[in-house]
Amino acid sequence: MDSTSAQDADAARLRADTTALIRAAQAGDPAAFEALVCQFDRGVLQLARRLAATEQDAQEIYQETFLKAYRALHRFRFECAFSTWLYRIAANTNLDYLRRRAVRKELPASACGEDGAAPFPDPADRTPGANPEQLLLSGEIAARLEAALAGLNPRERLVFELKHYEGMKLKAIGDILATSEETAKNSLFRATRKLRAALADLHAAAPALAALRPEPGTMPEEV
Repeated sequence: MDSTSAQDADAARLRADTTALIRAAQAGDPAAFEALVCQFDRGVLQLARRLAATEQDAQEIYQETFLKAYRALHRFRFECAFSTWLYRIAANTNLDYLRRRAVRKELPASACGEDGAAPFPDPADRTPGANPEQLLLSGEIAARLEAALAGLNPRERLVFELKHYEGMKLKAIGDILATSEETAKNSLFRATRKLRAALADLHAAAPALAALRPEPGTMPEEV
């Protein structure tokens, strides 16, 4: 069996195991639902941490997502992948959080230190040979990027995060947001355009901003 066939077989077994767990959880088996949580919790928490202002907020989003999933599990009809269904709940929970935060005009905690100043990079993240000027610049870039992301509307922010930090395809993002791939593409384009404008003066010094360069096929015909 070649590597591709082996991967396909593993994926099929995982789908079968997930289906069995879903049916058991729907029948009232709490251990089965806990196993589903263990299977998907890392991605849900990672997304919440990217979008939340604090770790406490991220944990609350994470818990709320799985509470909603537990309460709605009896309505899951296997019409889409369970991961798509779960991420749709996570996306809506994060969107609600971002909208509430936008009303309060909060900036992410990672965008500033306790005194409101841009944070220095974590010493544990320092690479060998990095000089203090480079470290200071990387801290400024991180703070500026977080502030620029906070300036996007909630849907643009979520699409950008799912594409560039979660590595999802536009079609998958459209499925999660219950919209079309083209609509997701348009949201990504608007988000990228806004971020490039907000961070224009940093592009020359910031390799980390490479994600803001449009990828082939991501430019919509009409916006």
